Amino acid sequence: MILIVNTTSDTSITEGLRKQAESSNTEIDIVEAGSLNIGHCIGCNYCWLKTPGECSIKDDYEIILKKLIHADQYWVISDTALGYIDHKGKNVFDRILPILTMNLHFYKGQMNHISRYGKNADVGLIIKGDADKEYLERWVERAALNLESKSLGVFDEKEIKEAVSCMH
Repeated sequence: MILIVNTTSDTSITEGLRKQAESSNTEIDIVEAGSLNIGHCIGCNYCWLKTPGECSIKDDYEIILKKLIHADQYWVISDTALGYIDHKGKNVFDRILPILTMNLHFYKGQMNHISRYGKNADVGLIIKGDADKEYLERWVERAALNLESKSLGVFDEKEIKEAVSCMH
């Protein structure tokens, strides 16, 4: 299953993705998160120590987290700010921590947290606005490496067909 989280207020991107997915019989689950209340990670470590697998922040991110543990791919659609993804896009990436444990091991030469559920979704990003795409490519690759998954790439909103070609 492919989980697509749209943190923008523009639903035309997800509608285009929905049509593309239907024509290729791809199973997708879209969360329109633009108006949802999703706070930033506060680094309390409750998701590791006090309430394993569950974030201590009680907001709308729980909807995403419950779907994410079953997803094969995790796509985030984000507005941009200052050449990077905006705060809403960053929040849905940072709040992934409950799917990991506090236990560490080496993976591809670096220390990573061990997956709580045995697998993590591959990661892709679709941006709406101006950003340093080369930097975001490296950032998504690092995020995927930390999840022991793979990067599906970074695509501009005008590159929906290219993004969909990575969804399977």
